[in-house]
Amino acid sequence: MRILFITSNRIGDAVLSNGVLQSMLDQYPGAKVTIATGSIVASLYEAVPGLEEIIPVSKLKYHAHWLKLWARCVKKRWDVVVDMRGTGISYFLAAKRRLIHTSKDGQVHRVVELSKVLDSVEPPSPVIWTDANHNKKAAELIPDGKEVLAIGPAANWSGKQWPAENFSQLVQMLVRPGGLLPDARLVVLAASHEREQIASVLTSLPENRVIDLIGHDLVTVAACLKRSSLFVGNDSGLMHLAAAAGVKTLGLFGPSPEWRYHPWGGDCACVRTPESYREIINHPNYDYRHGAESYMRSLAVDTVVTAAEELYNRGHNMDPVL
Repeated sequence: MRILFITSNRIGDAVLSNGVLQSMLDQYPGAKVTIATGSIVASLYEAVPGLEEIIPVSKLKYHAHWLKLWARCVKKRWDVVVDMRGTGISYFLAAKRRLIHTSKDGQVHRVVELSKVLDSVEPPSPVIWTDANHNKKAAELIPDGKEVLAIGPAANWSGKQWPAENFSQLVQMLVRPGGLLPDARLVVLAASHEREQIASVLTSLPENRVIDLIGHDLVTVAACLKRSSLFVGNDSGLMHLAAAAGVKTLGLFGPSPEWRYHPWGGDCACVRTPESYREIINHPNYDYRHGAESYMRSLAVDTVVTAAEELYNRGHNMDPVL
């Protein structure tokens, strides 16, 4: 059995599509899997059961990257082609079964939208696969003992990035004596190119408690998140990675719709600015360009602290928050 899984070049969408791949692995135990995805996301699939190959897809002019992928895959006969990108090439590959995502519904959660490629009634929850090597590395980075507070203070757009000073205050309040996690170690997560934009957060934290995971590969990050007690971060791919890893995840929202992108799972929650998504994006001065001022400033630190405490203290819940 051979499965070709074509997925997103963005971390968040790739993570949210992983439940579909797990459904295929459940249906076809022992299958060999080839993953086609963006190079930034490629490491996410290193520990997929039955992995045969990861094909990094780099964007080319005139959509030539899809032609290049077709040429790479056309010589094989596939039992199942799962195309989460809705590319045309899937129709021109030899396959016994094709699952091609074409449904677009911006009024439902992205997990629900992506799962419509399946016949299942319940949308499959996102998953992250780790192996013994990644788990061992995570144990070295985060030894057993004290609890761990993980934060994701960066975002792919400045408009939805909660101010760095707010993250610093949040951590100080959560780990202070008498706080929610007074003895916790602090895991800081971001992509390599985001280090500069969150440098002030790093320098504000007690150095002897910080575990700097900025720029680490995604599977090692996922394994480290599985060892964490709580994650708080902006609406981002790392937020979805944390939720899929099973850590209690609090997402912070402003100029993005929480009903569509909230962290998926019963052990997740989100909190947003007093202004709704519609109020923010319909404001006359709304600016979606890179470098735009944060639209998250009205989200108070105390509000996030309260939400973090409520999430941490509630029991585990197996059902996704809808």
